[in-house]
Amino acid sequence: MPTEIKIPTLGESIASGLISQWNKKDGDSVKEGDVLLTLETDKVAQEIAAPADGILRIQAQEGDDVPVGAVVGVIEESSGAATAPAPAAEAPKPAAPAEEAPAKVEAAPAPAPAAESKPAEAASAPKAAEPQLRLVPKESAPAPSKAEPAGRTSRKKMTPLRKRIAEQLVNAQRTAAILTTFNEVDMTAVMELRKQLQDDFVKKHGVKLGFMSFFVKAVVDALQAVPQLNVRVDGDEIISNHFYDIGVAVGTEKGLIVPVLRDCEKKTFAEIEKDILAYAAKAKEGKIALDDLTGGVFTISNGGVYGSLLSTPILNPPQSGILGMHSIQQRPVALNGQVVIRPMMYLAVSYDHRVVDGKGAVTFLVRIKDCLENPSRLLVGA
Repeated sequence: MPTEIKIPTLGESIASGLISQWNKKDGDSVKEGDVLLTLETDKVAQEIAAPADGILRIQAQEGDDVPVGAVVGVIEESSGAATAPAPAAEAPKPAAPAEEAPAKVEAAPAPAPAAESKPAEAASAPKAAEPQLRLVPKESAPAPSKAEPAGRTSRKKMTPLRKRIAEQLVNAQRTAAILTTFNEVDMTAVMELRKQLQDDFVKKHGVKLGFMSFFVKAVVDALQAVPQLNVRVDGDEIISNHFYDIGVAVGTEKGLIVPVLRDCEKKTFAEIEKDILAYAAKAKEGKIALDDLTGGVFTISNGGVYGSLLSTPILNPPQSGILGMHSIQQRPVALNGQVVIRPMMYLAVSYDHRVVDGKGAVTFLVRIKDCLENPSRLLVGA
């Protein structure tokens, strides 16, 4: 009895997915637990494993959009492998029409003496027509060549993940009153502290002390000081969050995703760095789960890793705030009446002006600046 391969429940509000890749071919022998295909949804990519041992028979192709519960293939019992070639043995049957082909070719000259026998004309006419019908596709072949000059462009279907990202961005612009405020931070103290503690930090925790953990901790401190940004809008109600799950935007080949670091107020710098590395590995392997992406109260986006000097980050609904990090540059600044060269970074906070006042947003960003320029207050756990 064949075992059906069904699309499982993928999460709340997800009704279908796109088959992006079959990892096995039709007719392959598979074992229970083997990864058969990768399914892309509007949030994550999920691997579907074989439910049993046997021979794979594919019923849905790559690029197909399949609903939850759909049967995309079956696994036949291994004993069926012996019978599988049977249909192939029947393949010679089409040889019969093939034998007719030469007969039809020979029939072609027959119309010449057609005047002697009208039945002969009737018999030969359809035979002559069939080769003409077969030539039609060949005559129509040049048609695609008209599109060849457009070879300078290519077209492909938007993936569910990319469609979801597009919808989210448009929805954010349409439903929120987005405003951005800017500031700059002198990164000297953070860089010196990292240099001073790095060796001991690595020996103790097995990971490097990066910049992102400083920013996560600074955001938590600022959210606690200015809770006005730790809210979300639900209809005509404002919901205040009393927890600090921070999303960190990560760029992947398939688009931007935002895994969430849980309970950041309770975690050490080392725990945050380890969480970030774990998410980066999962994103690279395409194993980010739906739960990894939900529940964040605030997002940090680091365009600086790509060389961005300044940008206006867009909200990640339903959150009311997002911090944009940028490149660190050596720039001349005035310090104690003198011009000095310092490693400076521009910061940007975009916020939903419906629920966050300008004063609150500016105070929030200044608080982050103060934390980074005086990192000892963040209590690095080296």
